[in-house]
Amino acid sequence: MNVHTSASPIDPEAGGLPPSGMTVLPAMLPGQLDLRRLVTTLRRRLRLFGAVAAAVLLATILITLQATPKYTATANVMLDPRKEKVTNVQDVLSGLPADSSTVDTEVEVLKSRHLAERVVTALKLDQDPEFNPDVRAPSGLGAVTAGIKSLFGATAPDQVRLSALEQQKHQERVVDNVLRGLSIKRAGLTYVINVSYESTEAAKAATIANKFAELYLLEQLEAKFEATQQATTWLNDRLAGLRNQVLADEAAVQQYKIANNLLSASGTSLTEAEISNYNQTLAQARAQVAEDEARLNTAKQQLARGSTGEDVGEALDSPVIQQLRAQRSQVSAQVADLAGRYGERHPEMMKAKRQLSDIDAQIKAEIQRIVSNLQAKVQVSRERAGAIGGSLGGAKGTLAANSRAMVGLNELERKAEASRTLYESYLNRYKETSSQQGIEQSDARVVSKAKIPTGQSSPKVPLNLALGLLLALGSGAGAIIVAEMLDAGLATAEDVERRLETSYLGAIPLLSSVAEDSQLSPIDQVVAKPLSSFSEAFRNLRASILYSRLGEPVRIVAVTSSLPGEGKTTTSLCLGRTAALQGAKVIIVDCDLRRRTVNRLLGAEPKLGLLEILSGAATLQQAIAVDEGSGAHILPLAKSAFTPKDVFGTSAMDRLLEDLRSRYDLVILDTAPVLPVADTRVLAPKADTVVFLARWRKTPQHAIEAAFRLLAGTGSHLGGVALTQVDMKQQTKYGYGDPGYYYAEYKKYYVS
Repeated sequence: MNVHTSASPIDPEAGGLPPSGMTVLPAMLPGQLDLRRLVTTLRRRLRLFGAVAAAVLLATILITLQATPKYTATANVMLDPRKEKVTNVQDVLSGLPADSSTVDTEVEVLKSRHLAERVVTALKLDQDPEFNPDVRAPSGLGAVTAGIKSLFGATAPDQVRLSALEQQKHQERVVDNVLRGLSIKRAGLTYVINVSYESTEAAKAATIANKFAELYLLEQLEAKFEATQQATTWLNDRLAGLRNQVLADEAAVQQYKIANNLLSASGTSLTEAEISNYNQTLAQARAQVAEDEARLNTAKQQLARGSTGEDVGEALDSPVIQQLRAQRSQVSAQVADLAGRYGERHPEMMKAKRQLSDIDAQIKAEIQRIVSNLQAKVQVSRERAGAIGGSLGGAKGTLAANSRAMVGLNELERKAEASRTLYESYLNRYKETSSQQGIEQSDARVVSKAKIPTGQSSPKVPLNLALGLLLALGSGAGAIIVAEMLDAGLATAEDVERRLETSYLGAIPLLSSVAEDSQLSPIDQVVAKPLSSFSEAFRNLRASILYSRLGEPVRIVAVTSSLPGEGKTTTSLCLGRTAALQGAKVIIVDCDLRRRTVNRLLGAEPKLGLLEILSGAATLQQAIAVDEGSGAHILPLAKSAFTPKDVFGTSAMDRLLEDLRSRYDLVILDTAPVLPVADTRVLAPKADTVVFLARWRKTPQHAIEAAFRLLAGTGSHLGGVALTQVDMKQQTKYGYGDPGYYYAEYKKYYVS
């Protein structure tokens, strides 16, 4: 924001003391809790706190008193890991494992709808009015409605024939009502489960709790008995089929032996050994092929790279090559000797060279022979490996032919053995299962049955009252917090400086809060009673304005606000009158072209005013009026003052302000509100400082911030914010740390 603001009154770099009327707030440490501020807030919102807390507490008491007393009975069921073993055989349905997850699972089983349905059926709870609203006797408005229906011949609910779907829904509602009173909890980390039931009748609660425990144990026994019976029936049917299968498989084995002459069959270990030898020989032959091919490929690669063949491995080992190389060395030495004695053209020299060429040709021919020999070896190795592979294939064919019949026999024998083993296992299990029928045991037992309770379990009056009291206190505190959060107005100097980040100029009290018996208007009060606290507020405001620009004189002051009804004109007149009574030369200029509130408050209707001066129709001396009570000068607006032209942005307005600056000690511009009218944004930069007014606890913070944004960029200097129409009696509850907070202690200092 480009609006210039005065230095903060607690800024150490600004120098000097804080201006009169400004409040220096004590710095709070981060996280520091100000108990006195909390107490002040509670005092201010005490009625709201009391109303909300009383309403919540009263509602809690009424709900508690109107609640139907209920009784809770508890039966204890224990999962017993110990089992009686009448027969030492494995159970069809094994017992529950003794672990924590199993106990938790059984807790959920006790809560199941299936078990609740069995309890409803066993105790006929669908005919109990507590669980079935349809069988309750109508009362109150319901009785009146039932009587009216009976007069018109309406059919009673119990006489209506319900469909199957409606009957199912009806039964489900009864089960839901029964489950609402059921509470299943595990006792710590033990194997004990508490089955509790809450009902409006003590005896009924005990009966239902015991029935849940009883039917739970019965369900376990029924599950084991049913599992054993189903297993026995299934095993018996299965044994009949397995018996026929065993007979058929054994007969197939005997018939196969006869058909394939395998009555005295033996193994073929010799053929397997032969195949093993062939495998080893084939591996060696393939290795030899790889070696020969590697030698041949290496020799070819050396010759392809330009080698003479003398560095080939087989050539190095060849005695012929070695002999030829020795001869070549002798001839080469002879050539060198002859070259030194006779020269290149000598017959002996030419003869020696022909011998050397002949030896080289023999070496090359020998190398070609060696390479050809390598190729032959490769071919022989490949043929040998192929022959061994063919022999191995023949041996494998012989082995397959000899063993084919044995494979079939082994398959038939394994099948027959498997059928026999399966039949014997099923037969043994059938005998064990048959012996278990009638001796099934439950995995749990009732440790203690539910007793008829002697005292009600709900509502718990002391607990409800204690919780209601806590809830009431919390609701009251929450209401205060919500009210404070919704309070968007400004009440203290701290609110102005912390929330608006600007200086606090002072507070203008509501006249009725400081002078209850006064019949005077605010502008007359400052003249009639200059030593009153109301008048002192404007003197403090003037001091704050004068020091709002440290080191610079302040003569022209623009008084404005964000919205109408903030007290701008009243403040301007009271400020001007107070300053005039102190001996200053003051002029109050009415710059609100639409309202002309100065004329209304002074009860005058001038013919000449500000616009006439700016248009040149009148002089300053002709338009100025003198306030008889204080001696302040007034520059009003004539009746026909409104004009759509921009009169404040003209050079005539600039000349007028310069003239007023030279003539008066204090020039007060009573301007229009910033938000609805643009005139103030034109006038604000022409003033030495802008005094922004905000109505105490009424003007929303967002409206002030919007006005600040509109003033941004105009180059105006914002001296600070002053609160108007402050109720000093209520301020003692709002303004902790503010001068108004101590008003009750120093109000006797002033003269009423």
